[in-house]
Amino acid sequence: MVAIRPVILSGGSGTRLWPLSRKAYPKQFTALTGDASLFQATAQRVAGPIEGAGFLPPMVLTNSDFRFIVTEQLRDIGIEPGPVLVEPEGRNTAPAVLAAALHALREDPEAILLVLPSDHVMGDPGAFRAAVARGLPAVGAGDLVTFGITPDRPETGYGYLELAATPGADLAPVRLARFVEKPDLETARTMVREGRHLWNAGIFLFAAKDILAAFERHAPDLVAPVTAALDGAQIDLGFCRLAPGAWAGAKDISIDYAVMERAQNLSVVPYDGAWSDLGSWEAVLRESDHDAQGVAVSGRATAIDCETSLLRSESPDLELIGLGLKDVIAIAMPDAVLVADARRAQDVKKAVDALKAKGARQATAFSMDHRPWGHFETLALSDRFQVKRIVVKPGASLSLQSHFHRSEHWIVVSGTAKVTVDDDVRLITENESIYVPLGSVHRMENPGKLPMVLIEVQTGSYLGEDDIVRYEDVYARGQGAKA
Repeated sequence: MVAIRPVILSGGSGTRLWPLSRKAYPKQFTALTGDASLFQATAQRVAGPIEGAGFLPPMVLTNSDFRFIVTEQLRDIGIEPGPVLVEPEGRNTAPAVLAAALHALREDPEAILLVLPSDHVMGDPGAFRAAVARGLPAVGAGDLVTFGITPDRPETGYGYLELAATPGADLAPVRLARFVEKPDLETARTMVREGRHLWNAGIFLFAAKDILAAFERHAPDLVAPVTAALDGAQIDLGFCRLAPGAWAGAKDISIDYAVMERAQNLSVVPYDGAWSDLGSWEAVLRESDHDAQGVAVSGRATAIDCETSLLRSESPDLELIGLGLKDVIAIAMPDAVLVADARRAQDVKKAVDALKAKGARQATAFSMDHRPWGHFETLALSDRFQVKRIVVKPGASLSLQSHFHRSEHWIVVSGTAKVTVDDDVRLITENESIYVPLGSVHRMENPGKLPMVLIEVQTGSYLGEDDIVRYEDVYARGQGAKA
């Protein structure tokens, strides 16, 4: 049986779905169209049965901020992660794919890789796995295989794949004629009508040795720095941290531009199931469950006499009411609200740029900060005080640390905390509190089997997350890293 190693690319931090998706916590980790996050749905898609083959645990390419999130989300759905490669900085998809191929070849010289973005939606996972099975013979013949989505409309937001022949009823692989950039509307209509153009899904299937050969031929300047980054990688709590110096020398370029548009041995497997890259709020509306008027609501949102609109409230304490709306996107977060004409959904980046220009933290920071040990959210913030709600996972521990500029007061509201303040170690239970003076070496742990919740009140001249001296940390974070 053929063994396929899924490679999930999950280091991106796009803002086209702001304010839900931000640099600190992007869309792939959120549940946009179901109970599972997009990342989890991607992993589940490549964990089921496939004709004549089997899937290995997924390899994940991500960054340092997301490394614990990806492993936690995989384990939450019962999938044991394979290798997790941590990119020191984003260099686009070509270096990431090359690193995955080199890593796989060190384990198996005959490795076959299935490379997938982590933020797409596919309505029929079984149909996708059948498409992967149809691509295996072409891989066996030495081809690089990509997947093309049968278009159901003339879309100007996607690139296209022009096929050398019209796909057959069996949807077998077809030789690729050329890549086509995002077209204008009239060109898109013509291509859809002709029947030889598919949307470019950015999903690939190939033998690791064949994609390495393609890099050596078409993008040889990437091979040395990426190889050096892997050679110099450090294993950190099971993660493979690529060497930052060498990685910085790799060109920032996509796999399409670096290799695929130059290679001659490309085949395309047609996929005629539902698919979306959820590249805008308009796409989310299209993929969501609607009422008869084309209105989709989520969370504590209510639509009254609305048409073709998306209303989402992502806060349990915030009621969002739409009255008489048509073609409107309204997204309410605890710290930011977006109201937009659905026809302008592709322009959300302008809102993010405007926030960045005025120095607003909402441009990139998320209302809830995720950490390896749990998460926290800020309830109140002023010049000299901050109030946080902190949730610590069972068995988890914050680092042993101190601060130069602030003192802290902790009140446990649920569960039990094991607290260290200098030489004093004690258990603090519900409705009890403890004071941490400025400069004291301290730590909180959750020794229980349920999440522990506490309220933290900080006071001081500087309340930034980088005011930290770390002495011990089970998550191997360095000085100045977020708590």
